[in-house]
Amino acid sequence: MTSNRQPWTSAQEVNLSKAWLHASFDENIRQLVLAYPPTSYPPPPPPPKHTHKRFKCFLFLCAPIHKPSSFGPMGFISIFLGMIGVGFGFVLGLCIGFYFFIYSNPKTDTFKDPVVKPISELDFTSMYDLMPELPHWLKNPDYDRVDWLNKFVFNMWPYLDKAICAAIKRATEPIIADYIGIGHRPLEAVTFDTLSLGSLPPTFQGVKVFETNENQLVMETAIKWAGNPNVVIDVKIWSLHFKIQLVDLQVFAVPRITLKPLVPAFPCFSNVIVSLMEKPHVDFGLKIQGGDVMSVPGLYRLVQETIKKEVAKLYLWPQILEIPILDSSLCAVKKPVGVLHVKVVQATKLMKMDILGLSDPYVKLRLSGEMLPSKKTTIKKKTLNPVWNETFKLVVKDPQTQTLQVNVYDWDKVGSHDRLGMQMVPLKILRPNETMELTLDLLKNTNIADPHKKHQRGQIMLEMTYAPFKEDHDVLSGPLTPVSGENDLGSVGATPSGAGVLLVTVQGAEDVEGAHHNNPYAMVVFRGETKKTKIVKRTRDPKWNEEFQFMLEEPPIQDKIHIEIMSRRTRMSFYSKESLGHVDISLADVVNNGRINNKFYLIDSKNGLVHVELRWRET
Repeated sequence: MTSNRQPWTSAQEVNLSKAWLHASFDENIRQLVLAYPPTSYPPPPPPPKHTHKRFKCFLFLCAPIHKPSSFGPMGFISIFLGMIGVGFGFVLGLCIGFYFFIYSNPKTDTFKDPVVKPISELDFTSMYDLMPELPHWLKNPDYDRVDWLNKFVFNMWPYLDKAICAAIKRATEPIIADYIGIGHRPLEAVTFDTLSLGSLPPTFQGVKVFETNENQLVMETAIKWAGNPNVVIDVKIWSLHFKIQLVDLQVFAVPRITLKPLVPAFPCFSNVIVSLMEKPHVDFGLKIQGGDVMSVPGLYRLVQETIKKEVAKLYLWPQILEIPILDSSLCAVKKPVGVLHVKVVQATKLMKMDILGLSDPYVKLRLSGEMLPSKKTTIKKKTLNPVWNETFKLVVKDPQTQTLQVNVYDWDKVGSHDRLGMQMVPLKILRPNETMELTLDLLKNTNIADPHKKHQRGQIMLEMTYAPFKEDHDVLSGPLTPVSGENDLGSVGATPSGAGVLLVTVQGAEDVEGAHHNNPYAMVVFRGETKKTKIVKRTRDPKWNEEFQFMLEEPPIQDKIHIEIMSRRTRMSFYSKESLGHVDISLADVVNNGRINNKFYLIDSKNGLVHVELRWRET
């Protein structure tokens, strides 16, 4: 069968050769082949002798290409089976490689013994690499070496191991039980198959104790633990059991431990507060069904960063972990929360105690749980219906449990004063900032079984108002170093203008020395009122921790408080009293800041200091 098309001319051959010279052996050649289908033309004439080799290759590619118009069934099956074989071989090879990577235990590797050299013989690079491993007491002089503590922990570790593991089980079992019991989760059970912290205890690299003016003990320690724990957890998921094992645990952390508040009950602190000063370093091995999962490339670093981030989010300073040690209701020192205003109006039909059938009554007021002297009205002579209209202020520490004790006495010039009657008023019946008028029947005592209790002893009328303090914000105690009492830091924020109470706590003194004797006590003088602490005999560093209260109608912004350390001889002597130093403290900072807690240098003393805490609480 002859073709209708004319054979190629020499001009067409030249054009084809030019096009080929500018084309590559990829898509451009295929496009030229499609443009000039070789099956549509007769075989080209033999190339001339001067034809280029590349043109010969092009002519070879332009030879007739015979391909089937469609795949048959066998071709499709062969391609499908080939793809399955490639995929199966890839997955099988990956699993075999992973198995040998995880479970391989090369015993033929030779390990060289470490080279031990003195630090003086190490070069700069070796010393630089060794710096993170040096203990804190060697790098930082503020840290103390605690070898005794490490020996103590080493000897106690077998018993601490059992106690800590038992505490971990008690703490985690309720949490796991609550998690499993919620919803239709595939997790069916989680139990400890083995729980042991190993035989290697943690090591304390040093301890630093901070000096603070607060009623607390603050210390910072560096802990390193390269342990060999054995923790195996049995997890049941969809009736399948998996064993997860934790091995080769390494922990490095710098926690700050605060024991506060200090109380006079064993172990002498109420709470333990822990916070981390830097992100901890945690390294461990995790095996599932015997395979080390942490050996998977990329997973180790991901787990490390995740643990650091989550631990830092919970316990990195200023976040804290508070561990209660003692019951706060038993040992906590209660602070003032408000002021109770009591107006003693009058009393009626009191008992006759004098020969002439009259009495000389007066009233004493005090709050339960307080060691302060009672508030006392004036004495009304020769009357059974006295009228006082006198107002008193008492500092309240616990309005839910405290009661106001009211006692009416008959004044006698000779002998003890007779009690005409008494009554008690619980403060929990009062509403804040609301005045309540009360008319109380006087009783002989609080004994219910007393037959004379129901005898008429008169009545007393009171007006009571409980005014809680405004919400205050505790201010830091300032620098740990002593400061002078004459420093004026200036006003902070708006100046308070209401009534309140000034609380003065004399904690103690340091390096006070007298010329003739050392039996120091503190004397606090404010607006003509003088209050004294107890005497501590034969010491230069007395501790008092006594609080004094001054009720004021306005903030003492322009006032100063005078504190003087005195010494008194306990027996007869020419030098019965001696001043060991004094200080005048401006109260402007106390009113503006709400609280200061500092040590002040004593004037007329060589090295004396006095530790005072001042608080202003406004109603």
